Amino acid sequence: MAVIRHHVGKRLSEIAVHNGLVYLAGQIAEDTKQDITGQTREVLGHVDRLLAEANSDKSHLLSVQIFISDMANFAGMNAVWDTWVAPGSAPPRATVEATLADPACLVEVVVVAAQRG
Repeated sequence: MAVIRHHVGKRLSEIAVHNGLVYLAGQIAEDTKQDITGQTREVLGHVDRLLAEANSDKSHLLSVQIFISDMANFAGMNAVWDTWVAPGSAPPRATVEATLADPACLVEVVVVAAQRG
């Protein structure tokens, strides 16, 4: 089965789809002047948009990795996450503190999901 890639750049593809699985590149906020809640909202919006493009959605999440630049922001990130995640469909998730490539980025989210039907 072929690998289908979307938004292919020199370094990465935003989406790769193989055998009914959707892999997203790490998603970060474009507006890095926002606080953790604003950046998390923006990032999860990117996830929603990319999953829809790949025939999936947040109710089909299989695994999520969240990288947060400072665990002091953990509660703020979780407050946004808790309102976003599909009820009854919370995926396996890991959240770790990490130095992100752009110091202005407070959160990065990596997703694996199943395609719909």
